Amino acid sequence: MPTTSSPDVHAPDLATLVGGSLPYLRRYARALTGNQDTGDRYAAATLEALLEDASIFDGSTDPKVALFHAFHLVWSSAGAPLGTPDTALSRRAQDHLARLTPNTREALLLNAIEGFSLADIGAIMQIEPSEAEELVAIAQREMEASVAGKVMIIEDEAIIAMDIRAIVTGMGHSVTGVARTRRDAVALAARERPDLILADIQLADNSSGIDAVNDILAQFDDLPVIFITAFPERLLTGERPEPAFLITKPYSEDQVTSAVSQAMFFSSTESLVG
Repeated sequence: MPTTSSPDVHAPDLATLVGGSLPYLRRYARALTGNQDTGDRYAAATLEALLEDASIFDGSTDPKVALFHAFHLVWSSAGAPLGTPDTALSRRAQDHLARLTPNTREALLLNAIEGFSLADIGAIMQIEPSEAEELVAIAQREMEASVAGKVMIIEDEAIIAMDIRAIVTGMGHSVTGVARTRRDAVALAARERPDLILADIQLADNSSGIDAVNDILAQFDDLPVIFITAFPERLLTGERPEPAFLITKPYSEDQVTSAVSQAMFFSSTESLVG
């Protein structure tokens, strides 16, 4: 009598394997491609590919590493596309990207923003850890040297604000000032237009850094923003507007420098020094 195999009731389903990591894959995809629509499209294509064949989750690799590897297979097979420039600023940013050493941007994002080890990056990109280390070092040098500009900090904790200021100025950028409340932030931006905003989410008077940023963006177009939050999943919901650059608390200096370089690099303005 023929028998049929029954599913392993102990095997986790695809939703369980990718659910917790999906917001971070979408963050990475958007930063990698320089365009929210393009990044989300390839994250979705990755999920579709996994629905067809989930064998990449064979238990030999951490599920998050496997998910990011699957994304790279899909994205690379499509020719590693970027978002189509739709403004003069995005076009200039893509011109900058064209001058980067191949594969360095991926390695830098995976390491400094997503927190993967060099061994994990090797598994995701299918390279040796030593090569991943060299790619990260090259990317840091090339991107930090590409642009410099004026940074505004929205942060109510003095020690954190001082730390961020030191990191930013150490990269060669200037700081227009530090705002502790929504009202202060709007006034500071009005006095001197920044090239980049670094914003905490929860401010001193219980106002929102998101609201402060939205007020400022109503005055200025094409202004890159980096949010800093202990709860990134609350902002990575798939709804719009949604930040392309997001740092998770507690952060490292490498995360800040990488995010600032990324944001400056992809959202350069005419006032920046190239």
